[in-house]
Amino acid sequence: MKNIVLLLAMLAAILGLASCHTTEANYKAAYDKAVEKTRENMGEDNYAHMQAARMAYTEVVNGDSVRLLRSFCNIVDGKPTDVKKYSIVVAMFDQVINARSYRDRLHTKEGFDSYIVYTAKDKKYCVVAQGYDNKGQAAAFVTHIDEYMHMRVLVPRAWILEKL
Repeated sequence: MKNIVLLLAMLAAILGLASCHTTEANYKAAYDKAVEKTRENMGEDNYAHMQAARMAYTEVVNGDSVRLLRSFCNIVDGKPTDVKKYSIVVAMFDQVINARSYRDRLHTKEGFDSYIVYTAKDKKYCVVAQGYDNKGQAAAFVTHIDEYMHMRVLVPRAWILEKL
């Protein structure tokens, strides 16, 4: 009798652990909740002003307006030579574990040569979908990102990080 109870308890624990995996829907719900909380804490006017200031860094490349920021950055989990001159940032996180998870899903589901860089200016871990040595190619990717990438971009608008 004890063996049956023990076996049932172990089976319940295994089934419970198997059902607690992270999904993109969980990330989206948590992200949306965090954005809403930020808006509540800052006030709608301040939040809108902050978002407008973040979007102000635009540059015209090949006739398209793209957001381009220049910054010093350090690669996480890789060699400095892995970072290209122009990196397409699709997500930013405060914690490296979240950035690694998103990077791994980008690599697995989309097949990108994604990597993570840490920007000292923003103190954030930026997930890069793809890196380019040519600004024109990077701008074309950002402009047509919906055609190349099916996963949700976790920043208001994908942008280019130019490595200094």
